[in-house]
Amino acid sequence: MATRTLEEQLVVSLRDAHALEQMALAQLERAPSIAGEEALKLALRDHCVETRVHERLVRERLDAHGAKPSMLRDLAGEAGGAGFILFARVQPDAPGKLATHAYSYEHLELATYELLARLAEMAGDHETAVVAHRIRGEEAAMAARLEATFARTAAASLDTGPRDEADERLMTYLDDAHALEQQAVTLLERAVAIGGDPQLEDAYHIHLEETHDHLAALEQLIARRDGRVGEVQVLKDAALRMGARNISTFFRAQADTPGKLAAFAYAFEHLEIGGYEQLREVAHAAGDAEVAETAARILGDERAAAETLMALLDVAVDASLEAVGAVG
Repeated sequence: MATRTLEEQLVVSLRDAHALEQMALAQLERAPSIAGEEALKLALRDHCVETRVHERLVRERLDAHGAKPSMLRDLAGEAGGAGFILFARVQPDAPGKLATHAYSYEHLELATYELLARLAEMAGDHETAVVAHRIRGEEAAMAARLEATFARTAAASLDTGPRDEADERLMTYLDDAHALEQQAVTLLERAVAIGGDPQLEDAYHIHLEETHDHLAALEQLIARRDGRVGEVQVLKDAALRMGARNISTFFRAQADTPGKLAAFAYAFEHLEIGGYEQLREVAHAAGDAEVAETAARILGDERAAAETLMALLDVAVDASLEAVGAVG
């Protein structure tokens, strides 16, 4: 196995961060026009300005290391961001889907910069660590602003159709949640196999068991409401509607390391958190207390899983360095 120095691995991580910023810009420059809710629109516009600064700061750190951004990764990021906006534009509940996707993406960036900061500190690059901590803080603040819009974006999504269609809309959100849990099973099974460290693998395994329970609970709700049980053909495209495929495509273009896997899993937990927040709001609007209670219960599991992954990022950094044979 070819080895890398810490310096070389740091450059790889900076290039990954730059590609994420390019993808973010491709979304943020277009997203306000389809936001459909004023607070969401303002948050996206403000963060677009911040993201331009983030891109410049990361590019400057690459320059300091005598390196350039990866053109292929940047192009993939730009294409992925533009593709999501085109898709979201035609959705009947674009405000909620957009807020949920953006919330997940902020957490992908947050975890990426947390990993970058820790790697920079190990490599003795104080300037890059400071930049990473600054950007991480701004991504976290944006995520909080997005979370604060969930009730309003769910209401805005419902307002796009007749209020008497609330029950039908709730079924769509249940299908979305079911599809996300199906995708979570696939991700977590992969993560258990290649987690890179026993602590990470145990965390993935525990949440995989929870995810099977979530699927069973959702299937019971779906069966109660309209008699469908295990009818996956009507659910298979729902993950795309939630934006999961967009992030997955970007992740698959990157090398599998324990750190990147942990960052993606952390982001996916927040995609589910956003989805269940929206589901709970729609369930309240439809007057379905059982769905609302189930969504709240599953939300607790998803938030706990996300906190566990964040606590294990040091372990993920060490496992990533071992996986690529990085040496000081």
